[in-house]
Amino acid sequence: MVNRNKSKKILLLYALISLGFIIFLSVMFLTVIKSRHLPSTYAKESSRAVRGNIISADGFHLATTKKLYKAVVNTRYIDPDKKELFIELFSIYSGIQAKTIEKKLSKRKGVVVLSYRITQIQAHYLKKLARELRRFKVFLELKNLKTGLLSVHGLSVIESGESREYPYAKLLTPIVGYPHKLEEDGYTTVRGVKGLEKRFDAELSASQNSSSRGKRDVNSYIILNKDSFTKADINGLDLKLTIPVSLQIKIERMLDTMKDKLQAKQIMLSIMNSNSGDVYAIASSNRYLPKDIKRSDYASLNSGMIEYSFEPGSVIKPITFALLLERGLVNPYDLVNGHNGRFKIGRKVITDEHKFDWLSAENVIVYSSNIGIAQLAQKLSGYEFYEGLKSFGFGEKSTPDLIYEKVGSLPSPKHLENEIYKATCSYGYGMRANLMQIMRAYSAFNNNGRIVYPKLIAGFINERGIEKQMPYEEQIQVISSATAQRMKKILIKTVNVGTGKKARIPGLVIGGKTGTAHIVEKGQYVRKYNTAFVGFANDANKNYSIGVIVVQPKGSHFASQTAVPVFKQAVEILIEDGYLQPDVVKQPSITYQGLH
Repeated sequence: MVNRNKSKKILLLYALISLGFIIFLSVMFLTVIKSRHLPSTYAKESSRAVRGNIISADGFHLATTKKLYKAVVNTRYIDPDKKELFIELFSIYSGIQAKTIEKKLSKRKGVVVLSYRITQIQAHYLKKLARELRRFKVFLELKNLKTGLLSVHGLSVIESGESREYPYAKLLTPIVGYPHKLEEDGYTTVRGVKGLEKRFDAELSASQNSSSRGKRDVNSYIILNKDSFTKADINGLDLKLTIPVSLQIKIERMLDTMKDKLQAKQIMLSIMNSNSGDVYAIASSNRYLPKDIKRSDYASLNSGMIEYSFEPGSVIKPITFALLLERGLVNPYDLVNGHNGRFKIGRKVITDEHKFDWLSAENVIVYSSNIGIAQLAQKLSGYEFYEGLKSFGFGEKSTPDLIYEKVGSLPSPKHLENEIYKATCSYGYGMRANLMQIMRAYSAFNNNGRIVYPKLIAGFINERGIEKQMPYEEQIQVISSATAQRMKKILIKTVNVGTGKKARIPGLVIGGKTGTAHIVEKGQYVRKYNTAFVGFANDANKNYSIGVIVVQPKGSHFASQTAVPVFKQAVEILIEDGYLQPDVVKQPSITYQGLH
C-alpha cells in the first residue's frame, strides 16, 4: 500500500514536470513566431545635397546655399520636473530666447515645432544635445496607446530645406538673378528664375543626396564596414565668374552717383577684355535685393544690358563706315558735303547738331555728321549693308552666358535698298540693339578686326575643388586687320579732337564714339533720349572695351555731357585698381589729317 502511494506521487510529479515543460515549449514557440516590436539592429541616415555657389573672380561668394533644419519636440514626453532644464539648454544651443520657447511649449500639447530656421552648425550641436537629454532622462518613457509599448520621443532635429543667401545684397543684380522656392515632400528647395541662377540652373542644382545604412552600435551610429552601404551626396557645381567683386562694387557705386547727378532713369556699363571677351564688370544703377523683391523692383528684374533693346543712334556710324572701308567704297580723305547742316533725302530731311560745309569722310565719324554718313551709306547695296550688320553680330545673341536676351532687329535687305531706310540705319535709327551687342561689335576695332563673345563664366568647380574652365567661343574676323587699325585711329581721333574729348586721359590710348537717340513712345519719337558712349581704353599691355548707356537723362540729352563722363570715371577706376597703367612720360604720337 505504501509502495502504491509512493508510485502515484512519482507519477504525479512526473506529470507536473512534463506539463511545465510543455507549457515552457509552447511559450517559447509562441515567442518565436509572434511579431515583436524590437529595436532594429540596423540604422540608416540620409542628407540632402545642396545647390552650388556663384563665386566672383576674386573668390567671394555672391550666392550660396544655407541648409535649414527644424527642431521638433513632443511636450507629453518632457519630464515636468526637468522642463525648465530643457528650455534653458535648448535656448543656449539654439540662440532662441527661453521665453519664446516656453511660450511655444505652453500653447499646445503634443508635437511642437520650436524653430524652422535652425542653421547647419546649430543642428549639429542640437543633435548632440538631444542625445545628452535622453541620457539624463529629461524625456519620460511612456506607453504608446496604439501599440501598448513603452517608448521615448525626445528632441528631433530634421532637415527642412535650403535657403539661398546673397551675402553682398544687391551686388551684380540683375545679372546674378534670383530663385523661387519649391516644396518637395516637405523639403524646401530653390530653382533659378532669372539671371545666372536661371541660365545655369541645371549645373547649380544638386545631383544626388547622400544615404548610409548598416548595423548600428549602442549609440545608434552606423558601423562602417564591408556590410554597410554609403552613397555620397553630389552638390551642385560652383559657378566661377570672370568678374571681381572689388571692381564691380566701385563701378556700381559710381553709377548710383551718376544716375542721381544726371537724373537718369537708368545707367548701364560694361567692361570687357577686347582680346578675350572676359567681362570684368557688367553693372546697372537699377538693382534689387534677391531675397526681398518689392513691387517697385519689378522694372529692375531684367538684365538691361541684354534685355533692353533700343535704337542705338550714332554709335552705329563707325560700323557703317567700317563696312564702306572694307569694300573700298570710301577713302578716309574723301570730301563729303555737309550741306550746311540740312539735307533732304526723298521726303526726309536730315539735320546735324553742328553745321558743316565740307568735311573729310573720316571726320564724318569724328564730328558725328548724320548728313555725311547718310550720303556715304548710299554706296552700299541693301544686301551688303544688311549682311555687314549681321556679320558684326546685330540681330543675334551677344553671349551664351546670359538668358532672355532681346536680340533687337534690323531692316530687311529689301528695305535697305530704299535710300531713306539706308540713310537712317547708317546713324542708328530704324534698327534696335542692346549694350552687349554693341560692345561685341566694337571689340573688332580693338582686336584686329575680330569680334569676341562677352564671357562672364570662367568655369565650374566640383565637389573636390577641381575647376573645369569654360572654353572661349571662336572669334569671328568681320573686317581686315588694316580696316580695324584705320577705324581704331578714327575713334582715337574722335576722343582727342571730336565729340568724345571729355574721355581723354593722359598716358592711355582711348577711342570711342558718342551716340544720342530719340525714344519712341506709342509709335512716335518724343523728346526723351538715350545716350551712349562705346569705345576702348588701352595701355601698353591691356586692351579694354567699355560701353555706357544712359537711359533718359533729364539734364542734357548730349552723350558728350552724360555718357562720356561715366565712361571716363570707369577708366579712372580701372587705373586706381591697377587694371590700366598710364604712360605719362611717353605719349602716343598720332597725326590727324583731313581736318576742315
